[in-house]
Amino acid sequence: MLYRFKSRAAPDFVMLEVHARQLLDIVGKSAAPQGIITVEQIPSAIAALEAALARESTKPAAHNHDEHAVEGHDADAEKQHVGLHQRAAPLLHMLKDSQAESKDVTWGT
Repeated sequence: MLYRFKSRAAPDFVMLEVHARQLLDIVGKSAAPQGIITVEQIPSAIAALEAALARESTKPAAHNHDEHAVEGHDADAEKQHVGLHQRAAPLLHMLKDSQAESKDVTWGT
């Protein structure tokens, strides 16, 4: 399933359910089929995402690799997971743009 995030302050983006659920959990929202992060809730959502990103950045680099991600390939780039930093970027940008323009962020499946 895909989750589509929307705001009147930023372009829409689509995310796989597993990743959307992770981000919604971080910001303290239920991964319901539809939801909203109100203008009033945006500052705490930004703070929660930034705190999670800070925690991730303190992990040793070895934890970011999966030796079985692409069998038969030796390139380090192909063995690395997409980290939380890359997954959270679209939502973090949307939240910041929405905060600047006092617009809610919504999502739906």
